[in-house]
Amino acid sequence: MSADTAPIRPEERFDEAAAADYLRRELPQLLGDGPIVFDQFPGGAANLTYRVASDRGEFVLRRAPLGKVAKGAHDMEREHQVLSRLWEQFPEAPRAYHYCADPAVLGKPFFVMERRHGHVIRSEWPQSFADTAVRRAAAANLVGGLARLHQVAPESVGLGDLGRPDGFVARQVEGWAGRWEAAATREVPEMGEAEQVLREELPVPQTATILHNDYKLDNTMLNDGGELVAVFDWDMSTRGDPLVDLGTLLAYWADPSDPTFLIFGEIAVSPAADFPKQRVIEQYATTTGFDVSAINYYEGLALYRIAVIIEQIYARYAAGQTSDERFARFEPLAPLLARAALEVLNT
Repeated sequence: MSADTAPIRPEERFDEAAAADYLRRELPQLLGDGPIVFDQFPGGAANLTYRVASDRGEFVLRRAPLGKVAKGAHDMEREHQVLSRLWEQFPEAPRAYHYCADPAVLGKPFFVMERRHGHVIRSEWPQSFADTAVRRAAAANLVGGLARLHQVAPESVGLGDLGRPDGFVARQVEGWAGRWEAAATREVPEMGEAEQVLREELPVPQTATILHNDYKLDNTMLNDGGELVAVFDWDMSTRGDPLVDLGTLLAYWADPSDPTFLIFGEIAVSPAADFPKQRVIEQYATTTGFDVSAINYYEGLALYRIAVIIEQIYARYAAGQTSDERFARFEPLAPLLARAALEVLNT
């Protein structure tokens, strides 16, 4: 077992012998014909990620979560499509090698991609990040990675037909509102109020770029010096308004004075103490040349969306679809995030 993996959780197991036979048959040049061992990357909160180890090397298998999933979410085919091409111009994107749509193999669609090594930073900084200068470098590299992604021409990597950029933000509002209705385990009036503001104040996009659509610290991997090694979790990637990605990054980049700091500061570290939000905005604007004057709308949209995502995860736990006890504490978070979204939108 690797230092960053764990035994597969009982409810997230699969027929390992059948999976190994399938992978040897479909990826003989990568995996060879010897034994294959599986274990699980225990972090993350939605898609299931496993290590695939053979005598030829290590790879990563990504599978959609168990149970019913929202339409358009946890899209392994989309993630494979993007990662099989984007690495050519954006090396922080791991290369994907194979996609399987047949649920008879693992119970859900899945794909196989290359393995990267480094730190996926969640609840605490690694020891190598004790120096403030390393944390600041990591923050700047995180912002720089997003800016570089948004400067990749979709057509240059064969992704010119990815998604539907026209009307993207309006569809985001509509889609996340629908997902909230489907996932909500109780009434949260602030979610309705935030939805109304988001519908009434739709911005006009400056351009359409490749979007990660969930870009944040714990969807990346850094080395000991704070350099960006990889960006993960591309299952919602598309083309659209680039400020949607910046808004998402800012929503998670909680300053100690932000109402969301008690949420994100407990779940994951925030770089804001060493690299304030305003510096994020300035670096991104300088690098890309984009107008960021309407960024509050996009941060508010991101907070609304995060509230929905957290409620979806909590709903899976409440329905008994996962035994991961981390998700029990998600129950009170959606109302707090909804209030934060309203505060940002009304600023």
